Amino acid sequence: QVHLVESGGGLVQAGGSLRLSCVASGSTFSINTMAWYRQAPGKQRELVAYINIGGSTNYADSVKGRFTISRDNPKNTVYLQMNNLKSEDTAVYYCKSMTFDHWGQGTQVTVSS
Repeated sequence: QVHLVESGGGLVQAGGSLRLSCVASGSTFSINTMAWYRQAPGKQRELVAYINIGGSTNYADSVKGRFTISRDNPKNTVYLQMNNLKSEDTAVYYCKSMTFDHWGQGTQVTVSS
């Protein structure tokens, strides 16, 4: 079991940056594969990036080279550094434990053009 809380969303101009954080409760964080998803209005939720317990990462083509997922196991936290943001990145971003199939509540990211 794991409880997830995201933070770091907000309003930013195109070309700007944001860093999202997701803090997980419980002592099992280090064995979790963690992921970030996003859902834009009227669209399906999509996988943005994930990081496994060994630190290997994978990204959606739309964010490669702009977003970086990382984790800090002692802090039970996974991050999503988002650079060169575009208006099409506007969405609610969700943290997910792939291992336990648990979701956070989401954080809104709005990119103005």
